Amino acid sequence: MLAIEPKVVALFVDMTRENARTIARRVADDFRAGGFDVVDGPHAASAALLITVGGDGTLLRAARIAVEYDLPLFGINTGRLGFLTELDEDDPRLVELPALVERGLFIDQRTALQAEYGDLRYFALNDVVVRKGEVSRIVPFGLRVDDGETTRIAADGICVATPTGSTAYFLSAGGSLIAPTVDAFGVVPLLPHTLFSRPLIVPTHSTIEITSDLEGAQAHLECDGEVLSEVAPGSSVVIRCHPKRVRFARTKPLHFLERLESKMLWGVSIKDPRR
Repeated sequence: MLAIEPKVVALFVDMTRENARTIARRVADDFRAGGFDVVDGPHAASAALLITVGGDGTLLRAARIAVEYDLPLFGINTGRLGFLTELDEDDPRLVELPALVERGLFIDQRTALQAEYGDLRYFALNDVVVRKGEVSRIVPFGLRVDDGETTRIAADGICVATPTGSTAYFLSAGGSLIAPTVDAFGVVPLLPHTLFSRPLIVPTHSTIEITSDLEGAQAHLECDGEVLSEVAPGSSVVIRCHPKRVRFARTKPLHFLERLESKMLWGVSIKDPRR
């Protein structure tokens, strides 16, 4: 279990949501009353724990700070799904959070991705996507894993996902669910122009290269849903396992199937009232 020392927590808040701001103020007051110092996300270097208040997107943005400063993440959900977060905004344990933190938290480690384009390096906890830009036609992409031959795929793009990201865009694109303890990444073409394209599961030590063969137009490099760079025609994006792991702080050990059932209704009958 993780003991928080020094007694400093950082808050990373979705400032666009009034409810998130309200809960963040209450959480900050509770921690100060418990003898903790509270800083904001940009000053997280002095903290021992990074708490996010918002949805899964807020946590994904905060993960970049957490990796940079080697901080565990603890998510409070004020969004719609909250698959990655630990507590929902109406969870009764929220008022006990400072005491829970003092007693110690469980650590759940996750692999992440590093996308390399030119001299730049980008971090992604969920997924890296290379997709066509502002063109309507299907275009070819090259896909290469390690030292193998390059496969040409006519599609809207290619998504590479971590196990954490397998329940996000990768799932929507027809990919498989991957348990977070599995050392593997998923690769899936987006809207491929073929009847026989299937998701691919590769080891985390793989080097994945995606080449844009789109002539005369740019493709886009996206990490965790954000467009971070344009990809020039004929150039490649290289994707590897990030050298650091993302640490999630939890009140109890995570049971993946229970989370799938509670948040995504996996295995729940179509007749169940929850649907």
